[in-house]
Amino acid sequence: MTRTAQTTKIKMMTLTGLFSALIFVFTAYIHVPTGAGYTHAGDGLIYLAASMLPLPYAVAAGVIGAGLADGLSGFAVWIPATIIIKAITALFFTNKSEKIITKRNLLAIIPSLILCIVGYSLYEGIVITKSLSAAAIIAAFTQTPAYTIQVAASSVLYIVVGTALDKVGFKKKFSL
Repeated sequence: MTRTAQTTKIKMMTLTGLFSALIFVFTAYIHVPTGAGYTHAGDGLIYLAASMLPLPYAVAAGVIGAGLADGLSGFAVWIPATIIIKAITALFFTNKSEKIITKRNLLAIIPSLILCIVGYSLYEGIVITKSLSAAAIIAAFTQTPAYTIQVAASSVLYIVVGTALDKVGFKKKFSL
């Protein structure tokens, strides 16, 4: 491995660790309790990671940060759903542009919202209730407003921070 390749790998691992920590903090400590869990803006940092880092690193940041948040804030039962949902969420965004805030990345918020609502509601309705009843699944979908607020707050964080970083040419300056 060349020195440049080693430097790039170290930079990516460092940024992955930084994003994991930020996702953890914005999920575990800056949240509002709701029904079966809590609403937070940590997903906005997953969107940022996925818009800046190569896909494997972005997925790792989201899974590590959000998974730790669930595990260390008393919601360990949600870890399996979080790992799958946050990994898929990172797939919707792209880091292929010089900009963070692109049309594609803004449109990626829509499937992120759908995945968050459907993924967590089905998990709650089937796994948390330990049954496969229509009533449990329908009841789980009552969390839809909380999930919508979570994605809205995350989107605002993503757009504000992403726009600011784009204005200073962050991705170009750091060769991302």
